[in-house]
Amino acid sequence: SDNEVMAFCQSFMTELCKHIGADTDVPAGDIGTGAREIGYMFGQYKRIRNVYEGVLTGKGLNWGGSLARTEATGYGLLYFAEEMLKCNGKDINGATVCISGAGNVAIYATQKATELGAKVVTLSDSTGWVYDAEGIDLDAVKEIKEVKRGRLSEYKNYRPNAEYHEGKFDWSVKCDVALPCATQNELNADDAKRLIANGCYAVAEGANMPTTLEATKLIQEAGLLFAPGKAANAGGVATSALEMSQNSQRLSWTFEEVDAKLKNIMVNIFHNIDNAAKKYGYEGNYVVGANIAGFEKVADSMIAQGVC
Repeated sequence: SDNEVMAFCQSFMTELCKHIGADTDVPAGDIGTGAREIGYMFGQYKRIRNVYEGVLTGKGLNWGGSLARTEATGYGLLYFAEEMLKCNGKDINGATVCISGAGNVAIYATQKATELGAKVVTLSDSTGWVYDAEGIDLDAVKEIKEVKRGRLSEYKNYRPNAEYHEGKFDWSVKCDVALPCATQNELNADDAKRLIANGCYAVAEGANMPTTLEATKLIQEAGLLFAPGKAANAGGVATSALEMSQNSQRLSWTFEEVDAKLKNIMVNIFHNIDNAAKKYGYEGNYVVGANIAGFEKVADSMIAQGVC
């Protein structure tokens, strides 16, 4: 119940508040932790510490939250993928896209992909997956998942011509671009082989480590573009930082302002990892590029600050 969730969140924050702060560590929501849970935790932090600060991100709009935070990870994934494709002579416009998941990331990745001219044909949840050759009806999915908190098995009630399959999504549907947005290790070697055989030319991770190491190697060896989640799904964290900036300045930016900043951040992330890969002779390997770019940023900072 809501009261049980509230009691848990308050108890959790009673201890966590000793270790976090707006200038220390700032937690954000993730799987199973949305605006409701963030609200309960923020309220408890405020009561205990007697300060009103941006200590948690993903807050409600009436008390320090940011517009576009909900959409950020999914939108950011598409901004990154769009730039990656463009720099490799391809275009998201007109592409057929398979997306896994039906949560926050998957829903808003579907929305932005559609806005950019792609056709998203699949979504999945923990019980099964849907294939809609005409393109996913996002309004139906939002009603099922965000309003009813239901399962995708209900999707055929909205789109009778769509297919519903029980069990794990197996990436067997032909597509140009694959966006795993569900959970860790969801795309395995067999799935990778299906994508390769079906002519997929790009995979971008929307979830945290959704592609197994073996699958990643197969995808890269086959010459597909591969965007690792540590870079491609950074939109959520990036917009958390934008939320903190607004809190610090006591400002509230428009949706368009936040979205424009998000796009700029994701495009810059792509070029940072692309340049790092090229610099060390790994052109086109965005996994290595992301590792190098991230490592150099941390290492340079540590050296400059006298840590080493």
